[in-house]
Amino acid sequence: MKTLRKNYWVMVLLTGIMFLNVSCSEDDDNVMDDDPVVLPSSITDVAANDDNFSILVSALKKVGLDDDLASNSEFTVFAPTNAAFVALLDELGASSLDDISNDVLTDVLLYHVVSGTKMASMVSTGYYSSLSAGPVDGYTLSFYINMSDGMINNRAKIIQTDVKADNGVIHVIDKVILPMSITGHAVANPDFSSLVSAVTKAELASTLDGEGTFTVFAPVNNAFGSFLEENEMVFDDLTKEALTPILLYHVMGSIVPASMVANGYFPTLGSAFDNSVSVKVEVDNGVMLNSSSNVVATDVVATNGIIHAIDKLITPPSIVDLALQNSDFSTLVSALVKADLVDALSGDGPFTVFAPTNSAFDDLFAALEVSGIDDIDNETLTAVLLAHVVSANAVSTGLSNGSVSTLNNQKSINIMVDGGVTIDGDINVIAADIQGTNGIIHVIDKVIVP
Repeated sequence: MKTLRKNYWVMVLLTGIMFLNVSCSEDDDNVMDDDPVVLPSSITDVAANDDNFSILVSALKKVGLDDDLASNSEFTVFAPTNAAFVALLDELGASSLDDISNDVLTDVLLYHVVSGTKMASMVSTGYYSSLSAGPVDGYTLSFYINMSDGMINNRAKIIQTDVKADNGVIHVIDKVILPMSITGHAVANPDFSSLVSAVTKAELASTLDGEGTFTVFAPVNNAFGSFLEENEMVFDDLTKEALTPILLYHVMGSIVPASMVANGYFPTLGSAFDNSVSVKVEVDNGVMLNSSSNVVATDVVATNGIIHAIDKLITPPSIVDLALQNSDFSTLVSALVKADLVDALSGDGPFTVFAPTNSAFDDLFAALEVSGIDDIDNETLTAVLLAHVVSANAVSTGLSNGSVSTLNNQKSINIMVDGGVTIDGDINVIAADIQGTNGIIHVIDKVIVP
């Protein structure tokens, strides 16, 4: 009986020890599960742990960008493979990364980086701003992604997406993308194929690839199609001589980002009488050119300028066209029509027109105690209008004090340029040098009366 009782307590003791051991083991396991040791994995870390990105990592270290891509900021990196870098070195005739200057390599690497995390589901066809510096402060170089075929700048293909890191995401590409000029951007976007054909035909590609900076209002394909249809033409009907002035009229010789666009007239690379032909810009309801063409996309930043896409071609305007495009000249246009002077001022010129605004005509009507143009006979109206026209392309900087003959043989005007331009003592030029193909307009605040 004693032996049985002794064995019973031994069994209880052993069971307790076993339970204690099991409990400790489970507690130890729980500690491991609750407090896993997780090492940070930045974009740089992810690339460094993948042998396929060894050249990319070497490039990042060479220019000191490896730490930037390991920071707390979030990035999306379109990462070229080793094979992509090998192909680039072969393309450049370089034997290694050491043959590429740090400045150039930095620009190229940053061209593959976008601020913020953009998973594949967030990427759509369009333009994206890289971190590579553009030609004007505050604007970085753009690249174009076509999601219909997964191509970037019509050069590199996205071959893997959504490689996650703690501070962003990597999308893998099969070729290194390079910063592009204005011409390069036009070629890369299929919606500019007609523009590319036109630029090629006019032999202007080298101009838009050249030194200097430009703003290009780039017509989309539909804009070319509408232009050809309206003029009952096909593309082959457009000669180099016809295309060149039209295309140059879409280009400004400086960079004008969307934030700097304002109402007014601006010079283009189009030329008439050694002066830049003007384009009218309105920003009151979106951005419109010459009261007909809408800006539909802005701020595509290239290495030598900026592109804004437009939905209609604009053509270099005559003096009459300039008047028709500006609602503040509607009374002047009505007067020209009534006096049958439209065709005359649509001729070769050159003409200088001192153009009265609508309010200037309103003041005249009040002084004459008439209700409008219809109350003035054609002979008088013709004499008045011709007194506003000089047979020359007289830019404001070429004006000087003195008497100038007009197309009204009975009326000369007296010009003074001291402290602003005035005519006949009390008529002020309030806007100057609006250049058309056959002459120039200076806006005045009072009608010249013979």
